[in-house]
Amino acid sequence: MNPMHEIDYEIHGDAMQFVEIELDPMEAAVAEAGGMMYMQDGIEMETIFGDGSQQNSGFLGALMGAGKRLLTGESLFMTVFQNRSQGKKRVAFGAPYPGKIIPVKLSEIGGEIWAQKDSFLCAAKGVSVGIAFNKKIGAGFFGGEGFIMQRLQGDGWTFLNAGGNIYERVLAPGELLRVDTGCIVGFQPTVDFDIQFVGKIKSALFGGEGLFFATLRGPGKIWLQSLPLSRMANRIVAASRAGGQKEEGSVLGGLGNLLGGDR
Repeated sequence: MNPMHEIDYEIHGDAMQFVEIELDPMEAAVAEAGGMMYMQDGIEMETIFGDGSQQNSGFLGALMGAGKRLLTGESLFMTVFQNRSQGKKRVAFGAPYPGKIIPVKLSEIGGEIWAQKDSFLCAAKGVSVGIAFNKKIGAGFFGGEGFIMQRLQGDGWTFLNAGGNIYERVLAPGELLRVDTGCIVGFQPTVDFDIQFVGKIKSALFGGEGLFFATLRGPGKIWLQSLPLSRMANRIVAASRAGGQKEEGSVLGGLGNLLGGDR
């Protein structure tokens, strides 16, 4: 694996954050395609095959890296932003939805983190962005996005997206936490991840929480989000179907908007 680039960074904003990365000459950062917000003159952008961490392993290594990314639903390509000037330059990456950006120094947590496939935003060049298969049968059949996760390896900085607010916690050995699967942002590989049945049919059918939830058992650090993108998207779709054109087209539509406070 290539040495990590030692980047400096600053996170701006509150609800809609972006991270600004300062690059020394020849330093570089990698990001998903379409994540760049702006870059200063002197930074060159290059699209690469795979994640950029295995460039010395030849075409076969790059092909394997790209294939792993394809399994997680991501693009085969990533973008490298390298400072080719003689001074410090900055490049910024914006979060794709309201929430927080989580900076993680991989060397401080054992060199590896497993993350939801949509959580990765950008990282120092040299960080490997691969996949991790959960070996539990329950997670495989019922975990959905939790079955195939992104595996981030290295010792440099990586930045994750979290919807809403962030909840960080270190689970003690054997400590168990039950979580909605969409609320998981990432965790250390020492954490045992599985899917469990809710247990009561009545709760499953009428509780609105679904038939299954995730279990995280320590030891290890976990990152949770209060507003998964999927939950927010479902609410928007449901609201657009329930209201919108039907209400506006009804006889009481205008009166209803006034009573409801809309104008």
